[in-house]
Amino acid sequence: MMLVLDASVFFSDFPVMEKACTTPSVVAELVDLRSKGRLEALLAEGLSVREPDVRFLEEVEAAAKRSGDAEKISRTDRDILALALEVQAVLVTDDFAVQNVAHSLKVQTRSIQQRAARQIRWRFRCSGCGRYYREVGECPVCGAAIKRKLK
Repeated sequence: MMLVLDASVFFSDFPVMEKACTTPSVVAELVDLRSKGRLEALLAEGLSVREPDVRFLEEVEAAAKRSGDAEKISRTDRDILALALEVQAVLVTDDFAVQNVAHSLKVQTRSIQQRAARQIRWRFRCSGCGRYYREVGECPVCGAAIKRKLK
């Protein structure tokens, strides 16, 4: 089984016993000495660093919009999700929004230190008039903020 590693793996003592890979954007987030040391150790053990294919990034973007997490996940999050989808790997992360998008993509996840996230469906509701919309923004009716709410 292949693992795709999020940056949080490099800040923890999570044991990486399987074949693993990550993305250049995750590597760029590793700035402290401990995480860089962990990266070097895992590279010596066979960790690969690669970019995901563009078509998988497009699938991730669509899934993030469907799940309501598009505003919450970063470019790095999109990269690791796309890579996990592309290589059919288990995604190792503690990020709940990333896990939620992974669930909608049918990508298996493994938590590091927190409990595993359950899949969540979001709704977007105007904080002023209470109307529902498909995404966050400003209500075209009353001008109040449209906020993300748990469905």
